[in-house]
Amino acid sequence: MTTTPAGETTGTVTMKAIVQGRYGGSETFEVTRLTRPEPGPGELLVRVRAAAIDRGTWHLMTGLPLIARPAIGLRKPKTPVPGRDTAGTIAAVGPGVTGFAVGDEVIGTAAGSLAEYALIPVARLAHAPSSATPEQAATLPISGLTALQAVRAARITAGDRVLITGASGGVGSYAVQIAASAGALVTAVASGAKEDFVRSLGATAFIDYTGGPIDRTPTSPEISPIGRFDAILDIAGYLPVRRLRRLLTAGGTLVVVGAETGGRWTDGVQRQLYAALTSPFVRQRLTGLISKETGEDMAELAAMVDDGRVRPAVDSVFPLDDAASAMEYLLSGRACGKLVVTVGTGR
Repeated sequence: MTTTPAGETTGTVTMKAIVQGRYGGSETFEVTRLTRPEPGPGELLVRVRAAAIDRGTWHLMTGLPLIARPAIGLRKPKTPVPGRDTAGTIAAVGPGVTGFAVGDEVIGTAAGSLAEYALIPVARLAHAPSSATPEQAATLPISGLTALQAVRAARITAGDRVLITGASGGVGSYAVQIAASAGALVTAVASGAKEDFVRSLGATAFIDYTGGPIDRTPTSPEISPIGRFDAILDIAGYLPVRRLRRLLTAGGTLVVVGAETGGRWTDGVQRQLYAALTSPFVRQRLTGLISKETGEDMAELAAMVDDGRVRPAVDSVFPLDDAASAMEYLLSGRACGKLVVTVGTGR
């Protein structure tokens, strides 16, 4: 039986939502009202308080890369409500769910979080950090998970010299903090205007990518010399894998987290595939990361926020009706950290 707060029923009221009926830019976002869903077995209905957007939201909005279309919808989005990252309050609990109750503050990944309510499987849900606002908590599920799993994949330990590209973005801002909390010496790559921001996260050295390719000979004595990084987390890179390898130690690890290279067919995954195919033939470890959305890792991130090891970095907050502007700001490249959309709870 579905559990709901007193006086509420599910599936009989409407909710405000952003709906996208075709692939394209932010102009495809429309504000409308939909029937509020009802949780099935293993699901929870969450009253959304805040939802974050990231580059993944852009990929789903545009339907790129084309190689992903069979999974996300051939001609139009299979999931019409965009957004994944969610922070909110449990409004209803579906059959078979344990460990959560109506009224709990939670974080998770939904198939459509830019709405007043969203369904989330219990396996992709965790209790929100008690020290974070809903806007801060909403930045954790996808970017935080990706950063945590990238640091794990790189096997980063205390004293390692680590290079992180895209260090000022959503994933990068978490990766810098998590690597630094593990005792690594982090060199962050971002535009010069964001140096103070990434250093505030724990980076001990900085490379301004606007000054030329990052594999140019570093001029600062605090930057690890060419060939001396123990690990590279390539989050928003563009350099070919063969050039990134020159920045690694002989037994170093490259984790390609994301990239906007490869064209319309393999944009974002081409370099990951190349790294995985090359790795068996070289001494260095080369891998592409496909993050897994698990409640266990979200709970670990929440604990890291509450004990002060990481802090969510929120650049700007937009109302639900202006979600299109949030997407445009994301594409401008000016953001430091995450962009968040606040969501009302009216029926």
